[in-house]
Amino acid sequence: MHRIEEPQQGERVLSGAFWQLGFRPFYLVGATFASVSILLWVLQFTGIASITYLPGPLWHAHEMLFGFVLAIIVGFLFTAGSNWTGQPTPRGVLLAVMVLVWMLARVLSVTPYVTAAAIVDVAFPLLAAVGIGKPLLKSRNRRNYFFVVLLLVLAAIDVLFYLAQWGVVSISPRWAIQAGLDVVLVMLTVMGGRVIPMFTNNGVPGAGARRIEVLEKAVIGTTVAILVCDIAGIGSAWMAPLLAACGIAQAVRWSLWHPWTTTRTPIVWILHAGYVWIPIHLFLRALAEVGWVTSSSATHALAVGAAGGVILGMITRTARGHTGRLMKAGRSETVAYVLVVVAALVRVALPLISPGATVAAVTIAGVCWSAGFAIYAIRFWPVLTRKRVDGKPG
Repeated sequence: MHRIEEPQQGERVLSGAFWQLGFRPFYLVGATFASVSILLWVLQFTGIASITYLPGPLWHAHEMLFGFVLAIIVGFLFTAGSNWTGQPTPRGVLLAVMVLVWMLARVLSVTPYVTAAAIVDVAFPLLAAVGIGKPLLKSRNRRNYFFVVLLLVLAAIDVLFYLAQWGVVSISPRWAIQAGLDVVLVMLTVMGGRVIPMFTNNGVPGAGARRIEVLEKAVIGTTVAILVCDIAGIGSAWMAPLLAACGIAQAVRWSLWHPWTTTRTPIVWILHAGYVWIPIHLFLRALAEVGWVTSSSATHALAVGAAGGVILGMITRTARGHTGRLMKAGRSETVAYVLVVVAALVRVALPLISPGATVAAVTIAGVCWSAGFAIYAIRFWPVLTRKRVDGKPG
């Protein structure tokens, strides 16, 4: 393992553990935003309260993608990047500024200052790309260069989203949301393949999770192909078979990790329970391409099930690991896991079974999701804001 360099002479570092690694502030603000944002969206969607927040589904999708998910991704990359490279990632004053930029973008999104909102919002993934790119380049860690590329792609997609909203370009804002979701799908696929088998074997003795190189290439190749096809605007004649093929490959990959061995280990089973929504998303999206189901079910299988489940599992595990705690989920974390899994099941399955129950599905799923991430934020507030229990830096 690389040794993390100490701050260079003259480098400003804020006092306190909170600003020492990216996972601390970004996990906390990301989880808090996930809880509050969805609760406000449910109130608005159901008409329970009139809130000038996220005027429609597109803005709801935008804020969950470029607000919640991107914050967690950046927190993870800044933390993992230190281990990958042995170089410092943004911390101290610089990290605080980046958190402020993210927060300012969330505030401006609900104000009339749309141009300022767009500028600040797009600036965040660009700053993140620089923050992770510098240590990767300095250490020549070529294996992870593609994360910088994906952050830059997300920034470009965000630009196009705003331009589409303003009518400057002749594309649908939905195209930008789908492309952004595809980037998240690629990231979840790559990182899931790297860590879930390892965490399974480490956390469950004798689990026997394994990888097959040919299958890994097929999974990554078809997943990236989906992103490329969506960006290029290729129609359903090509997309449905590609989505189905990728779904089959992803399902086989997941089965090789032996998820059934993890039922007694919540900190591991949540990763499997999240990842299985990726093939479900792909199969549902293939069906949506030929008009058999609505695209909303496919979208929420990825956004609520896969992203929600895998993210909650990862932010629990990395927060515990990087603060010197045991890799074991407590009762509150397990309750949060169950709530997010229930949210995904209800949001995806109920409208498929009974389209007239969509409002009920959104309400139940939203409350479960909000409660799950609220539990995480409350439980991990003292963990993320205090020094490591083993006295090590980080």
